[in-house]
Amino acid sequence: MRGSYAPESSLGGKGRARLLSPRLPPALLLLLWHSALWTVQEAAPVGPASFLPQNFLLKSLEQVRKIQADGAGLQERLCASYKLCHPEELVLLGHVLGIPQAPLSSCSSQALHVTGCLSQLHRGLFLYQGLLQALAGVSSEVAPTLDMLRLDVTDFATNVWQQMEDLGVAPTVQPTQGSMPTFTSAFQHRAGAVLVASNLQSFLELAHRVLRYLDQP
Repeated sequence: MRGSYAPESSLGGKGRARLLSPRLPPALLLLLWHSALWTVQEAAPVGPASFLPQNFLLKSLEQVRKIQADGAGLQERLCASYKLCHPEELVLLGHVLGIPQAPLSSCSSQALHVTGCLSQLHRGLFLYQGLLQALAGVSSEVAPTLDMLRLDVTDFATNVWQQMEDLGVAPTVQPTQGSMPTFTSAFQHRAGAVLVASNLQSFLELAHRVLRYLDQP
């Protein structure tokens, strides 16, 4: 620790005298010193990216930006071709269709837990892999953009999983895909694509913020 010992400065002269009194056994003095030092170390901020490699963070940020561009392209094509331009108007349909959303609660600034955040990020990307797969065949106009988006999400999920393995926090088996929504009409299929793309964008916005934070020195 650099500088003066902070806990000691909060004690008065008599308090310091009692703490350093030779009447206290040396073992107790050592225990008190370690306890105070541990408290200071617990409170001290730790560099957020202290155990995440720089190359992983930079690659992840690049992948997020690529997926966001792909998702925006998908939304633009659906808007131009089918006038499905307002995802918020389709939210109720999203509940009817059973389109799930992925949480990133472990990545919030108030409760950031890096290994938990990586795990939630991977599970979310895995979920969107399944949702994008369920959108296959939505229309020939958006098929190339949808295929590219799905491949980019898969690559990002693989990157996160490999980092979890390197850290020794990856589960013993990959997660399994849950039930996916079914679409009974062309309109539901296209509306589902708008909602999935919109939800993915919101998911990635938070992922981008936390990756930027972790990339700070």
